[in-house]
Amino acid sequence: MKQGAQGSAGTGGAERDADLAVGAVRVPAQMRASDAARARAEANSGVRGEHTHSEVPIPRPVVQRASVRGQILDALRTALVTGELRPGEVYSAPALGERFGVSATPVREAMQQLALEGAVEVVPNRGFRVVERGARELAELAEVRALIEVPVVLRLARSVSVERWAELRPVAEASVRAASSGCRATYAEADRAFHRAVLLLSGNEQLVQTAEDLHRRSQWPLVGGSAARGRADLIADAAEHTALLDALIARDLDVVRGLVGGHFAGAS
Repeated sequence: MKQGAQGSAGTGGAERDADLAVGAVRVPAQMRASDAARARAEANSGVRGEHTHSEVPIPRPVVQRASVRGQILDALRTALVTGELRPGEVYSAPALGERFGVSATPVREAMQQLALEGAVEVVPNRGFRVVERGARELAELAEVRALIEVPVVLRLARSVSVERWAELRPVAEASVRAASSGCRATYAEADRAFHRAVLLLSGNEQLVQTAEDLHRRSQWPLVGGSAARGRADLIADAAEHTALLDALIARDLDVVRGLVGGHFAGAS
């Protein structure tokens, strides 16, 4: 009875029901087993044959994890700038992962990067402690930044064209808008963007990376947040960006020298 029922189903219906899906490949019923195996191999290897169809490659999990880690790293850096991650406090990767809605692994990887940057330190079997910084360290960072950036800006003031300086106007104006928001994290990013844009004109990638690392470290809050910068401080700092750009466009080296030196003195 079973054989009879199968035979009476009709040739077309039997062939449709017998079609097999192998990966992205449709394999007709009359194809031999060896042909089906070859089709599987072609589909898996990405080889385009008579019965294969091309597909968009699926991203590997490691790429997705790296993306998550990057997002968590950005979120943790923001939390450091705003003081949400408090100096001296210990935070565990599982607890932070639950807070961000991710596993502990990308949080731990991001925290390890922050440890390399000097923002946190590893506490065995507990997690990561946010480094406590004082006014002296902030002043030292400002001094080192000045030693690096001031000579470079003065050299660029003599060599970079007015047109190139004018191209930085939107970056300076963006820092003013960010300062007006009163959000320290938003302004911290815009502040770094302006300094990075200026230093990129030097063509020295190592200098840019070193200066940005020092700049980022100088933005972390002090112990107790006693030197937290308010909205007025941010606006005044951003105004120096536009004033500096005006002086660079006017090629007024005396004003440039005074503004650059005062900018870093104020940062301490």
